[in-house]
Order: sequence, then C-alpha cells, then structure tokens
Amino acid sequence: MSGSVSYHAGLSAEAIVERSYLDRGFTIVARRYRTRHGELDLIAQKDGQSVFIEVKQSATHARAAERVTARQMARLFDCARMYLASQPMGQDTDSRFDVALVDASGQLDILENALAA
Repeated sequence: MSGSVSYHAGLSAEAIVERSYLDRGFTIVARRYRTRHGELDLIAQKDGQSVFIEVKQSATHARAAERVTARQMARLFDCARMYLASQPMGQDTDSRFDVALVDASGQLDILENALAA
C-alpha cells in the first residue's frame, strides 16, 4: 500500500472502531493522543474506566495482530502513563488496553484487555 492509501485506510479503520465503542456506550475522550513516547489511537471512557485502544488494519485480522510488537507495546504503556498522570486518580485510574483489528473488508475484532500482563 502506498503511504497515502495506508494513511486513509488507517483513518477508516479508526472510524469503524470509534463507532463500535460509541455504540456500546463509551465516550471517546481523545483521538491520536500524542506524547514524546508515541501515540495512542483512541482513548475511551465508560463507568470510570479508561480504555486505551490500539487500532491495527491489515488484509486479515491475523496479519493486523502480528503488527503489535513488543517495542510498540512499551511505547503504548509509556503514553498511557502520561495520560493517566493528568487524571484525578492518576495511576490508580481503572484502565485497560484493547487492540482493535480491522480487516480489508472492514470487519472488526476487538481484543479487550489484550495487553494485560
């Protein structure tokens, strides 16, 4: 995929994921939350819990899942720590990491709490 096509496919995948969370009663509090460590695609909240969502788009869900690397996970954790530092309960905020996989046909598979230790 060319850079522009890949970029637009990523935006489309993020929109699919965002709609799914909104439909389930979540509020999207940040899109493409950037820190010096990297970026969180989406941050959602519901019932006092913050959900950090990494969106991966590829031809298949399996290929998309393969794109979540250990190095990237470390960056996501660092970004989340910075976000949580701005919250009233800080690091004690109830939170989880979801990985949202979008295939070429736009089908969505959400792996809730996918990056739990």
